[in-house]
Amino acid sequence: MVNFGKKLMADQVEEWKGYYINYKLMKKMLKQYVQQTQHGGKDREQVLKDFSRILDDQIERIVLFLLQQQGHLASRIEELGEKRAVLLEEYDISQVYQLHDAYREVGLDLVKLLHFVDVNATGIRKILKKIDKRFGYKFTDYYVTTRANHPYSQLQQVFKQVGIVAVVGALSRNLEYLQHHEGSFVSIYDRPAVTLKDPIIDQVNHAVQKLMHATNFMQFLGQHSLIVQENAQSGSEDLVDDQNYHFMSLMLNLVNTFLYMVNTYIIVPTADDYAVSLGAAATVCGVIIGSMAVAQVFSSVYFSAWSNKSYFKPLVFSSIMLFLGNMLYALAYDLNSLIVLLIGRLLCGLGSARAVNRRYISDCVPLKMRLQASAGFVSASALGMACGPALAGFLQIKFKIYSLTFNQSTLPGWVMCIAWFIYLLWLWLTFKEPEHFTKTLVNEQPLESGRQGNSNLEEGLAQPLLLGIEQRQGENSEDNDDTEVASESSHEPATSIASAYRLLTPSVKAQLLIYFMLKYAMEILLSESSVVTTYYFSWSTSVVAIFLAILGLTVLPVNAIVGSYITNLFEDRQILLASEVMVLIGIIMSFRFTPRYSIPQYVISALITFVFAEVLEGVNLSLLSRVMSSRLSRGTYNGGLLSTEAGTLARVVADATITAAGYLGTDLLLNVTLLPSLVICIVSIAATLYTYNNLY
Repeated sequence: MVNFGKKLMADQVEEWKGYYINYKLMKKMLKQYVQQTQHGGKDREQVLKDFSRILDDQIERIVLFLLQQQGHLASRIEELGEKRAVLLEEYDISQVYQLHDAYREVGLDLVKLLHFVDVNATGIRKILKKIDKRFGYKFTDYYVTTRANHPYSQLQQVFKQVGIVAVVGALSRNLEYLQHHEGSFVSIYDRPAVTLKDPIIDQVNHAVQKLMHATNFMQFLGQHSLIVQENAQSGSEDLVDDQNYHFMSLMLNLVNTFLYMVNTYIIVPTADDYAVSLGAAATVCGVIIGSMAVAQVFSSVYFSAWSNKSYFKPLVFSSIMLFLGNMLYALAYDLNSLIVLLIGRLLCGLGSARAVNRRYISDCVPLKMRLQASAGFVSASALGMACGPALAGFLQIKFKIYSLTFNQSTLPGWVMCIAWFIYLLWLWLTFKEPEHFTKTLVNEQPLESGRQGNSNLEEGLAQPLLLGIEQRQGENSEDNDDTEVASESSHEPATSIASAYRLLTPSVKAQLLIYFMLKYAMEILLSESSVVTTYYFSWSTSVVAIFLAILGLTVLPVNAIVGSYITNLFEDRQILLASEVMVLIGIIMSFRFTPRYSIPQYVISALITFVFAEVLEGVNLSLLSRVMSSRLSRGTYNGGLLSTEAGTLARVVADATITAAGYLGTDLLLNVTLLPSLVICIVSIAATLYTYNNLY
């Protein structure tokens, strides 16, 4: 990889050379300041003030030139608008074509200006990070906070790009007039969902998407999925076009996600009763629920590898495993065998194809639809989490057909067995294997290997323009731009869990710990809810099912609030820390401090823990995507797999804790299982504070 300084020189527009960030000078000044502080010539505070002034001057030159160019573009669009107004009265098709070409020229210049901002924003970010690294000082935090929030902020021009968006809007509107509505001139504002086909607008939109990350509900949902999304430079670079895209196949992947989550949580309200009916203790429900997660630890790896070669075959295998697993789960009652029940749940875990679902969206959905598909993945998961317990609440009936018993314990298995059989038929008849696998087999390389370094895993949320395409060439390779070419192996994807682990920096480890913590806390809350509420409040299975369904239904509204409003007001790392503290408060409130444990205390503490764990999950995965090496954004052992494994292990440990604590007695179950949650939460908060300066 050519270093950034040389790439900056190569990518510069010749006539704009004097207006780019002087990256070479900034590096030279930084080196001199480091030497001066080491030899006692200047104190650190004075050096940082001097460097702030130099950086202010650099940004001011960039911003003033940017405003000047925006003005030129606006003037050209205004002049073309006057010509368009004349065409309203005297329509001439040749004049329309000429005007269209003129607008296209403006679009090309706009793309060039957007690239100018992108390159400079990347340079600013790199310099800021170098200062933090060389001085061991939170300079970025100080600089961005003081400059971005100032009423006369010039850095805001780099952050927000309101002026360029206005130019983009004007260009799009006028091209829409000319392209699709000659003679009628219906405005795009009357039809906001209209999609322009002009390639210039595609290029402009792709460039804007790289520079701006308008935080909204859909974007926030998409970040929960940790799905790779390409930052194509133009419409032609999107490796999945509309012709190869198959909507039904995407729908099948989303339904697979939904059904799997239903399958996971449909047994939670009745697992304790099922264990008792088979002669085991009620707390064995932890093993019953967790056995599915144990198998998922292994299935995630082979499904991730399998999806390099096919999507159809792993989905078929997943459906068969889940069909057989649910059948064994249901038959265990009449066979009076806990072993058969556990084998059934293990088979269900071996059918976890979430890695395939994620990968399909990443590889086979066009760029312009990938965000919606990612949000659909998360929404399907959340809906499945809510529908599982709710469905269990409707299965409170009992009857027999021949020697088969159908009751609240076995019906979840039979219902899911039928659901997976129907899904398998639907899959077999309608799924379309992506065409690129034929090319992949010929070349013996995954399609995604040619797409290095361009994923939304590598983009930021709160400060998008400081997180450009050069951001994640490796967490530990930030200073590699002092050399001309990095070794080829330093950019290859991880080939094993061990090699992936070696790529984990302290920031990544901290985020994975946080993910482990929140999944552990949520699993403790959900899995032991039936036992705890029956023991303390004598709740029926239906009441427990309703309670769990309500918890699941909070996911989407909470994400809507956080994604649409909260992330616009605070940085991700601030939301992360605040959410951790609230989860800690929820855990502390859940402890039984007096002999009498009340329903309000349990419900309020459960809501606080669950809701803020959901908030924490979205922000955590967003930050994880930012601090993770680009080598973990592709291949079998990718960031999505690591986060999945961390979450799955947390569920396994939590369910094992519930079963183990059950031997101490049901009266001690609540406090004993909450204690590890408390400790892990405190440790995760400490890890966040330790790595806080690197979370941007």
